Amino acid sequence: MEEYVLIIARTIFLYFLILMIFRVMGKREIGELSVLDLVVFIMIAEMAVMAIENPKDPLIHSLLPMLLLMGIQIMLAFVSLKSQRFRDLIDGKPSVIINNGKIDEDAMKKQRYNFDDLLVQLREKNVKNVADVEFAILEPSGKLSVFEKKKEEDSADGEEDSMNLPLVMDGVIQEEHLKQIDKNNLWLRQQLRSLGYKDIHKISYCSYDHGVFFIDLIDE
Repeated sequence: MEEYVLIIARTIFLYFLILMIFRVMGKREIGELSVLDLVVFIMIAEMAVMAIENPKDPLIHSLLPMLLLMGIQIMLAFVSLKSQRFRDLIDGKPSVIINNGKIDEDAMKKQRYNFDDLLVQLREKNVKNVADVEFAILEPSGKLSVFEKKKEEDSADGEEDSMNLPLVMDGVIQEEHLKQIDKNNLWLRQQLRSLGYKDIHKISYCSYDHGVFFIDLIDE
């Protein structure tokens, strides 16, 4: 009887402890799981199960690694906020699967992503036909962001639709995104200089859409 009471008490305690850990690690952990997030979640869940199944084992043997994992995850999240390279290494980069209506098979192969995966995720977005897609981006979390082609009646201005990609993030020029809009590093620097932004490293975020720049500076 005493063992059952101990199991119940441990279960309740670990339940609230895990809720607290996930809360401390941030809302991002709940909303979208990267590979790193998934590994940490599985390890914490496994340790909690072991602690419940072995009531005779001191609880500290499970608490210590769980709290250590929480600390590591918070530290990595802080570093990723400061470094785009580290963020790309840990979380990966988004991949453009469909670009200007053309499916990029090479990008799909790199991500080990097949046409069945593509069609399933398009159906989840209520897109019935691949031909209706202008851009499709496979996010690091595995979600597919879809931008459908504009209908003729919605394109009265006659301007070609384009994907609004960030050109600068955390003070770093996104060379791949520049290539996708047929621009280069020199063009971007000249445009920003003409707007009064001489130091790229002071720009937190910069995007370009239909001839208009959106620029946000790093808080000092």
